[in-house]
Amino acid sequence: MTLPVEIERKYLLRALPQMPAALDVLEIDQGYLPGVKLLERLRRQTSRDGTTRWFRTVKLGMGVERIELEDETDARTFEHLWLLTEGRRLRKRRHVVPNGADHWEIDEFTDRPLVLAELEIPRADAPVAFPDWLRPVLVREVTDEREYTNRSLAR
Repeated sequence: MTLPVEIERKYLLRALPQMPAALDVLEIDQGYLPGVKLLERLRRQTSRDGTTRWFRTVKLGMGVERIELEDETDARTFEHLWLLTEGRRLRKRRHVVPNGADHWEIDEFTDRPLVLAELEIPRADAPVAFPDWLRPVLVREVTDEREYTNRSLAR
């Protein structure tokens, strides 16, 4: 059995870019269950059309390439487990912006002054082409910086 792998790069931005129209804008509440060896994330995301979905996710590893196990769940399970994430939460607005075959995810944190961009790539050594609208606000890559992981940002 092959485990599902997520390969992505993350970038710090100085501000929200002047981007073209987003495919979707998601309001996201994310929290982490207590644990040392196994870190489980809960996510509630609501799209522009008002559709809400709930997820439970476990990610293993650090950096560009990680194992990601994700299951969609229901509101009742989410609300029950959400109580356990107190003190380990974050809120963000995710703009999903197409750029050719790529879909950039621009995360505008609504609980602090922080903007990050993420891009899933087909392999760890794949080159990243930055769109013109992203370059003016790009600070640096933070994929390998622990303080920019969502788990570290959760409070």
